[in-house]
Amino acid sequence: MQVAEIELYEILKSKLGEKEAKSLVEYIETKVEKKLDEKQDILATKADLANVKADIIKWMFLFWIGQLASLIAILQIFFRR
Repeated sequence: MQVAEIELYEILKSKLGEKEAKSLVEYIETKVEKKLDEKQDILATKADLANVKADIIKWMFLFWIGQLASLIAILQIFFRR
């Protein structure tokens, strides 16, 4: 147990009893650890964000090249007639 858990245990022990206080502190500790694990899964690192940014830039250029090629093809068809 950590210091905060020990303090909580001591407070609860006087009100609930030893066994109940220990059970409650263990339950709270389990729930907190579970929530922290869930949040760590969600957080993105700077490297992840940099990779996403690079992918977005790559796809933007590919889109622009496709748009330019389409425009050139349309203009060629239009001016040939």
